[in-house]
Amino acid sequence: MKATDAILSVTSLRKRFAAVDVLKGIDLTVTPGAIHGLVGLNGSGKTTTMECVLGMQSFQSGDVRILGRQPADIWQCHGAVVGIFDTPGLHSGLTVRQVLTHARMLCPQPVRSAAEVEDMLGISRYSHYRIRQLSLGNRRRVSIAHALLGRPQFIVMDEPFNGLDAGGVDDVLALIKDLNSQTGTSFLLSSHQLAYLESICTHISILHNGRISLTETLQNLAGSADTQLRIVCDKADAAVALLQSDPAIRISSHEQNQLNLQTVGLHAAEINRRLVMAGISVSELQPIRRGLHQVFQDIVNAPADSSLQEAS
Repeated sequence: MKATDAILSVTSLRKRFAAVDVLKGIDLTVTPGAIHGLVGLNGSGKTTTMECVLGMQSFQSGDVRILGRQPADIWQCHGAVVGIFDTPGLHSGLTVRQVLTHARMLCPQPVRSAAEVEDMLGISRYSHYRIRQLSLGNRRRVSIAHALLGRPQFIVMDEPFNGLDAGGVDDVLALIKDLNSQTGTSFLLSSHQLAYLESICTHISILHNGRISLTETLQNLAGSADTQLRIVCDKADAAVALLQSDPAIRISSHEQNQLNLQTVGLHAAEINRRLVMAGISVSELQPIRRGLHQVFQDIVNAPADSSLQEAS
């Protein structure tokens, strides 16, 4: 896909605060129709990245295109791009209905009424509450309702699940799925809550040490690293002696009749064949799926590569 076809294209984005390099050359692409998760430790630069993308922060170098436009020109998208941040920026003295009614008046092409978006977000009963009377979770719902008065093509959400109870999280997840499937809305979601992202995202990028360390589809995430297997057999010592001689196999643990191993380029069937041919009876051979949490932990806990270090 060409950069001009992307919903969002970020190339070599660098951002420095004083003497601290926060973003050290970010490359990030959000494709049409994607729900793209941006994962990172607290303080890794997720919010800074989003603010640079939306024109809320300047940056030292790099190129950002959102719907083909530079951040300073997002206003020309006429409501097609929406940003929702961790701390909702709503007038505390207005009621929910007043906030939404005013926002609808400013919306270039409103497609929903204030009452409709209140119903979508489950906040109809709070219609006449002032914003300052709402919990953080309900203020977040109002912010999302605010964004849905029009028909956005791309929604950027920073920590969308903060402040929500379990029911609120389920509602937001369902809303994102519905908008994505029914209207083709693309999303960039920044969060450290990996389980929620894993349940909804089509793509994941991991931001660590100022760089995107990995970008992958959720479908391929488990296969982006070496295969891990758990084997239960009757002669575990003999199995270890047989397999550890192969440089493509690393035995990670061995206990009684069970061993765990990692392989590169070897299918489970081939390993099973070798064991059986050696007279070792295999009662269980199970791939161990590496979920987002494990992949993330492997990246953030990996030793720093000195070759990647830059002088500040």
